[in-house]
Amino acid sequence: MRFQPSLHRLAAVVGAIGLLQPAGAGTLQLQVQDKNGKPLPEAIVFLESPEAKAAAKPLKGVEVAQVARQFKPAVTVVTPGTAVLFPNQDTVRHHVYSFSPAKTFELKLYTGVPANPVTFDKVGVAVLGCNIHDTMVAWVLVVDTPYFGRTDASGKLTLDNVPHGNYKLRTWHTSLPTGAPAAEQAQAVGAAAAPVLVKLAGSSI
Repeated sequence: MRFQPSLHRLAAVVGAIGLLQPAGAGTLQLQVQDKNGKPLPEAIVFLESPEAKAAAKPLKGVEVAQVARQFKPAVTVVTPGTAVLFPNQDTVRHHVYSFSPAKTFELKLYTGVPANPVTFDKVGVAVLGCNIHDTMVAWVLVVDTPYFGRTDASGKLTLDNVPHGNYKLRTWHTSLPTGAPAAEQAQAVGAAAAPVLVKLAGSSI
């Protein structure tokens, strides 16, 4: 009987680990290259499926700031229904807009933080600009999945805790032609998925 408390604690720890690593989940390692075979940093990779769509929930606390007359970050990835704030941290006013089909909006000349965020509710790419500063550009990529990530300086990315299944693997980068859809390929995720090489045609660094 003296060992029962310890066994209970062990069961609780095992249960917590199980929550962190869902049953039937795997890890997907990716290497993304541009059309010339060079590692492609800052590429967005995401996995689509009906199950992934059902698991996608709006994100919280997302901001795209204006700093030194640039958008920070330049690329933001969100799920449908995510509200994004556009704080102006500069001493000059900005006029932020997007005319993209994925999201059309205007935040007319302002400083500080707009009273209302912008909700991105449609899948696709919204290109952002400033009506005052033509050199300012940024992108908001809206994806119908919680399984996404960004490649590092060597073009590599690891997606953890992805439920086993069959997905459409899609890859997007700012160097793709404006309006071009994310490249796609079939991808299975299992218990021992091999590293995946993705070559993004039309992109270059």
